[in-house]
Amino acid sequence: MGTGMSGIADILMIAATLAAAVYCHVLARRLRAFTNLESGVGGAVATLARQVDDLQRALSAARVAGDQSAQRLDAANRKAEESARRIELLLAAMHDLPDTPRAAKPAAKAPAKPRNRKVATPVPALPPAELPTFLRPKPEVSV
Repeated sequence: MGTGMSGIADILMIAATLAAAVYCHVLARRLRAFTNLESGVGGAVATLARQVDDLQRALSAARVAGDQSAQRLDAANRKAEESARRIELLLAAMHDLPDTPRAAKPAAKAPAKPRNRKVATPVPALPPAELPTFLRPKPEVSV
């Protein structure tokens, strides 16, 4: 009688052991394929690591190029602002000029001067009404 039940238990134990061995063999094969550096996930991880390094290098190069472009743009912006200030001053000065041009006086022939002497010719002064406003004398305010 001992062989009936114990024999069935032995057969079931042997079958379970064989099934576990087959299952372990299948898992070992899957694990080898999984960690294979050329075709498995290991290869994908290695490829992704290389791509991350390449992207980091590209990002740092783009950052340097962006910083240089920002510096050039800042310099151009400062130059444009300075030019705009100059243009505003010129326009303000032009608004202060009279609308009608002065009548040109005929040029009198200057007497001949000796060539050795350096004499400054006086510049005729404009009347205050024809000067730009920022060059006109300020009126005295009495208190």
